[in-house]
Amino acid sequence: MKRRIATGIDIGTYQIKMVVVEEVADKDGSGTRVIGTGSAPTRGMHQGYVVNKEEVTESIRMAKQSAEQAARVYIRSGFLSLGSVSTGEARATGEAIISRADQEITDLDMETARKSAREAAAPNFLNHRVLHEVPIEYRVDGIATYGNPVGMKGMRLEADFLFITCLATHIDTLVATAEDADIEIIDQMVSPLAGSYVTLTNDQKMRGCLLANIGAETTSIAVYDEGIPLSVHVFPTGGMQITDDIALAFKIPLEDAERLKLGRLGGAMYPRKKVDDIINLRLTRIFQLIDKHLKSLSRSGPLPAGVILSGGGSGSTSAIDITRKVLSLPARQADMFRTRSSNTKPRDGIWAVAYGIALWGLTGDIETGASSNILGKIFKWIRKTVRQFLP
Repeated sequence: MKRRIATGIDIGTYQIKMVVVEEVADKDGSGTRVIGTGSAPTRGMHQGYVVNKEEVTESIRMAKQSAEQAARVYIRSGFLSLGSVSTGEARATGEAIISRADQEITDLDMETARKSAREAAAPNFLNHRVLHEVPIEYRVDGIATYGNPVGMKGMRLEADFLFITCLATHIDTLVATAEDADIEIIDQMVSPLAGSYVTLTNDQKMRGCLLANIGAETTSIAVYDEGIPLSVHVFPTGGMQITDDIALAFKIPLEDAERLKLGRLGGAMYPRKKVDDIINLRLTRIFQLIDKHLKSLSRSGPLPAGVILSGGGSGSTSAIDITRKVLSLPARQADMFRTRSSNTKPRDGIWAVAYGIALWGLTGDIETGASSNILGKIFKWIRKTVRQFLP
């Protein structure tokens, strides 16, 4: 029996991470396990997009080799996360007049409403590509429905959609860079949704929560309520800004500032309280940006499941306290789940994005509520299959 394996790829500004997962079966049924991970320092990236293609390609090759050695498989393809500052979102409402004589809503009416919403949001797609289409709410004759309205009866169907986009040139360049490193990209997902796949439970998504991933140069968030991602946003600030603040405050090289931030440099010249104050001030500013965004969504309060923190920049001991203070919400560090058993299971949230998109690619599960380019994946597979028989 052929092994079913998928690789998740997270190309961050500071580090590239790959996670290889495999489908397994035993007496308890089918499941998944991590069979290898690999990472490498990133060169040639800035705030999630490529500035030097050759350097990024070499970094991907190094991470690929590391993952291949750990997993003992050759990585030919993978699923790619996208988390650049060009990630955007647009909301629109579509309508459909029920087509059947008996006024029963069908899949055709649902598709008509989706296309109508996409046309209404089209002005926001200039130079961008739609990665995910998320249905937020359906209404039949002006009355909100809960769940899929197919089979209900009415005169008019309305559908509110969230469209998650990214600059097309950023996507194409990142995919081409991965392919230059001999990895075929099967599909893509925005990194906040990929991370939520392994760090958030269904209960948290239903009750309402926010996942915040503080990376090197960006902070990405996903806001959930009633199991639906209501917003995905990327802020152009992260852990490297903390390093910059320390370097400026103490007038020291960036290398020493990074060591000081991580607690690897000390002494009377660098009072720990002053260092902590600098870190806390930057984290406070990050969460103030998040709070402002939540208020724009009218979601600054009703998120009972609170804030879940992940990413390398969230490791500060004060991060949770600052989150609670600024957002007035419960907060905790992310845990990862979904793997039945594995000695190589990623142990902290910095692996969440690569781990999540690998599982998504393996299972095809779209419980995030986001639809990816499945047709594109099918057509790509058809083209690849047909090409084998061409001269």
